[in-house]
Amino acid sequence: MKVLAASSVAHPNIALAKYWGKRAIPGNYPAVPSLSVTLDGMATRTTLRFDPRLTEDRFILGNELVLGRPLERITKLVDEVRSEAGFTTRASIVSANDFPTASGLASSASGFAALALAAVTAAGLEWSPARISDLARRASASAGRSIYGGYVRLDAGPLAGDGSQELAAEPVAPASAFPMKVVVCVTHEGAKAVASTDGMIRTMQTSPFYERWLSYGVENEQALREALLANDFARVGQLAEASALAMHASALACGVSYFNGATLEIMKQLRLLREVGLQVYGTIDAGPHVKVLVRPDQEPIVTPKLRAITGVVRTIVATPGGEPRVERIEASA
Repeated sequence: MKVLAASSVAHPNIALAKYWGKRAIPGNYPAVPSLSVTLDGMATRTTLRFDPRLTEDRFILGNELVLGRPLERITKLVDEVRSEAGFTTRASIVSANDFPTASGLASSASGFAALALAAVTAAGLEWSPARISDLARRASASAGRSIYGGYVRLDAGPLAGDGSQELAAEPVAPASAFPMKVVVCVTHEGAKAVASTDGMIRTMQTSPFYERWLSYGVENEQALREALLANDFARVGQLAEASALAMHASALACGVSYFNGATLEIMKQLRLLREVGLQVYGTIDAGPHVKVLVRPDQEPIVTPKLRAITGVVRTIVATPGGEPRVERIEASA
């Protein structure tokens, strides 16, 4: 049997302990470790089909043909799979997100994770999750974490090398080990003005706070991981919020801002809610949306208050989980 095509589903993850910055070597290695939670409630669905009639890869995202640099990233990942499988057949890739794309909601994480899983499966390769994680990480560092559900860690990359070293994410705890709801406050439906890679590079090159961020990132991730394994919700929330604010402080110092007015209003509301005894904490990736970490029993109280904030377009209530999966395989005899 020869596999021709595969369809997969992967979920975005949000970093509780943030990664921001890359090693100065080839291979797309993160400069600091990160710890994330993969989310049920949002998903990318991708179908990849190897087609001998094609002369180049074809990528459709959300019913739109994608060209240029995004297509080059897709082709680079699939080329690694083709090289291992021993063929050069081009591929047709169709992908869709059920949440805003390229806006700071980790669509690249779920997108490249789904692509990696579909490509490896369609090529008939039997790779371990770790090897698929490494493949996805080379395209988008956070995508390496979306190969696993629950709570996941990605270490910092090596300080030196030629880019051939494997670096895969690894599970830290199952979703059930740390009960939590994540209320995603969407504050803008379109793409963000500054791409994550562009903002990261500018921060690395010009922020006066970047070196301190590197050392802080290591300290924060270790402390947050210990708090997670100790099931200390308040400590996890405090450290997650601190990580996000420290990351954005390093970016803001060189003029890279992802916030809008609603971002700030949500963070203000979280402080007020904590003053009345609710355990709610915010984390913000490279975009204007705020992901609110809340105890499951408090979510019904908190979500209506967040929806009422001016500038919050909608909310998505997600839970830890998000195991990726292959939904369908097409093969010939």
